[in-house]
Amino acid sequence: MEIGAQLKRQRIKHIVSSYQLDGDETEAFDRALELLLNYYPLPLIELALVETLVDSWLQIPLLRGCKFLDKAHEQLQAWENQTLQQDSVAPPCTSAISPEQFQQITGLDPAPIYGADQPVSPPPIHS
Repeated sequence: MEIGAQLKRQRIKHIVSSYQLDGDETEAFDRALELLLNYYPLPLIELALVETLVDSWLQIPLLRGCKFLDKAHEQLQAWENQTLQQDSVAPPCTSAISPEQFQQITGLDPAPIYGADQPVSPPPIHS
């Protein structure tokens, strides 16, 4: 795998490790994630992970492992079905997460997900 592809995957690894999304199923989770990585664009996977994380925050304990990835895959499939039903000029998916929220949740630059033309406020500075 080339270095550029590895760096792009680092963003996903960062999200997974930040919230320990693999749970106690690291090997199975990694295999399932690899299948998603081979099928879906990386930015959509990032967004699906964050959407799933936000959707499952109210569950105690937090959804993790392959069940978490199954829910993220359901989100990806929903976007895929939505895209197939729309014309080619429509946006590829609709997200409830704004660029600012994405940045706050992940600590990552939202430009690769939302496009470079999306303005993002800098994080607040607390004194």
